[in-house]
Parts: sequence; structure tokens; C-alpha cells
Amino acid sequence: MIYDRISSNKRNSILLSLFFIILIIGLGWVFGLLFGSSTFGIIIATIIALAMVWGSYYYSDKLVLRISKARPVDRKNEAFLYHTVEGLAIAAGLPKPKCYVIDSDALNAFATGRNPENGVICVTTGLMKKLNKQELEGVIAHEMSHIGNYDIRFMSIITVLVGVTALLSDFILRSFFWGSFGGRRDGRATAIALVLGLVLAILTPIVATIIKLAVSRQREYLADASGALLTRYPEGLASALEKISQDNKPLKSANKATSHLFISNPLKNTPSFLNNLFATHPPIEERIKKLRKM
Repeated sequence: MIYDRISSNKRNSILLSLFFIILIIGLGWVFGLLFGSSTFGIIIATIIALAMVWGSYYYSDKLVLRISKARPVDRKNEAFLYHTVEGLAIAAGLPKPKCYVIDSDALNAFATGRNPENGVICVTTGLMKKLNKQELEGVIAHEMSHIGNYDIRFMSIITVLVGVTALLSDFILRSFFWGSFGGRRDGRATAIALVLGLVLAILTPIVATIIKLAVSRQREYLADASGALLTRYPEGLASALEKISQDNKPLKSANKATSHLFISNPLKNTPSFLNNLFATHPPIEERIKKLRKM
């Protein structure tokens, strides 16, 4: 069952990501078409995407830790956390991640880093105080799985590509306002390009965001399954998620840009159809149910 869940989530994440990349190419094509060369538009979109991915790849982990006001773990006073991370890294066959702590009563944790060699696991002090040994191990195993599955790199790239769609869409919409289009050959072609450009400029950022969030939810399911496989005790993580779901304290240092990294939405949004549609995490009750079926 665990291996089936892992395989299913990997497959779904890849399919969603491929669809997302097609959206980027389509938007670049229309952008170029409006200015006289569809090939030029695709090339520009690709260059912008690669440049932004490069910056995110090398600097996103440092930025996230700074935004979250995280500090390095105190090996003397927080020895249990340090040794739990070390032990699970050995069990997972991964380099030991750096360990950070956020001084907050909220119950949460996240992982970051571009690869296992540069992995970081960060937890709140509230999580350490309120979870028992098995529950904390379940949470750390979940975050360790994010690192081992290269989820952080994957989601950083997806997040950057969402930014590219927003940037290209903004260029197109501004061009409509200014009326500056190049390469117009006939009225009908121009009209078709204008309609396509306007529709894509408006809808693509919305669709791209929904896809990014869908990918994020798939990676959470995958990390749950991988974490349960690592500890051989799904109930530990399931019980931890129950306690986290009952915690109503928002994490003040979190924001919408970093919320998808955490094991549970740190912003504590009120459940609704729109919030569920744009949620960075699957329903926690569904995650618990799947874990207890393993």
C-alpha cells in the first residue's frame, strides 16, 4: 500500500508538472505571436524561466530561513531534536540535514535546501513541547522524505515558473493597454492573436497557481507515505497530524510565499470552497485517514 501511494503521487506530480510547462510554452508562443515572432516569444519565456530558477536554486533556502526567523538548533538544550534528525538521516541513507528551530508556540515544521547535501529541517518549539517521541519522529521523517524525494527543489522550480507565467501575462496585458503590437500581417490574424493573448493573459496565472497547489498537495501525500515507510510506524505521523490540526495558533513568521513548505498550512485559513481550491496542503483529515490505512 505504501509503495503504491508513493508511485501514484510521483506519477501524478510529473503529469501535473508537464502540463504546467506546456502552459508556459503556450503563453510564450502567444506573447511572441503578438509581437511578430512566436519563436522569439518562446525563447524569451525560456530565458526568463531559467534565470529565475537559477536564483531560486541557490538562494531560496537562505531566504526562507531568514523570513521564518529560524535559528540553529541548540545541541545542548535541544539534544533530542538533534539526535532524532541524525538518526532518521542515517536510516534514510541521507546526509544529516542542518537543523533549525523557530521560537513559536504554533505546531509546525518544514524542510528546505536544493538537494540532500544542503538539506535543512526546521521545527517550532511548540512542536517539540507538545508531541511525544513517536509523533516527533513521524514529523521529522515526513520532512526527511521531502529532502530525499527532492521535493524542495521540485517545488522551488514550480513556484518560479508560476512567477514566469504572471510576468509574461503582465507583459501581454500591458501591451493591450498601450496597443503596441508588432508584426501585424492582416486583420484576421491580429484579431485571433489578440483574443488568444487576452484569454491566456487572464486565465494562465490562475490555472498555473491551481496546478502549483495541486502539485504541492501531491508532494505532501508522497512525503506522508515515505515518512511512514521510514519509521515503519504510520500512527506516529497520524497522531502528530491530529495534534497539529487541533492547534489554532498561526505561525506569525510564515506568509503566503513560504506556506507551502510547512507540514500543515501555517496561516490557519478558515475552510471554504475557495480556500480548499487554493490550498497548499490536502485536507489533514484525509492525510490521517490514508496513513491509518497503511
